[in-house]
Amino acid sequence: MPKPKLVHVVYRTRQLEAMLRWYATVFDARIVYRNPALAFLTFDDEHHRFAFADLAVIAPDGENTAQAPVGVDHIAYEVPSLSALLASWESLKDEGIEPYWCVNHGMSASLYYADPDGNQIEFSVDCFASKAECTDYFQGDAIGANPVGIEYDPADWLARIRAGASEAELLAIDPAAPVSPIRGRLEALAV
Repeated sequence: MPKPKLVHVVYRTRQLEAMLRWYATVFDARIVYRNPALAFLTFDDEHHRFAFADLAVIAPDGENTAQAPVGVDHIAYEVPSLSALLASWESLKDEGIEPYWCVNHGMSASLYYADPDGNQIEFSVDCFASKAECTDYFQGDAIGANPVGIEYDPADWLARIRAGASEAELLAIDPAAPVSPIRGRLEALAV
């Protein structure tokens, strides 16, 4: 796998307003997208450096919102291309390490893994050629209709790339596709 670059952290909270104020104050972060359940913030040209899931509204599959723990949900790392992401998926799969969630969020496509302790790690690639285009995605209609994204099969995508499909073609989110449920570490630990 190419050396991934740390890009964002996602937190679970029951104090969304307080968390947003704190990160705005400490990091001079601004909100790039918000709905009742989720908020995405950045402090630089990255499309988001922090995201927050409001546990009063939402919890990953298999978790009760009242019992879901607060704190770090996952840490995300970026790889340079979809081909690199899928090549790393294939290498890790050969080692018996498989993702529990493969989802195209619209601004980025991701593979989510859980380490042996259940810590969640996301490896992602941007869906657009520039960070500005990824940030613009947060302002469009598509994210409001589907803020989570759609699941994909990495084996299918890798086969399609090897058959000549372009990365841009695969990374373009299908607005008619079903919205993915949010998946999390409990699901990963059950595997």
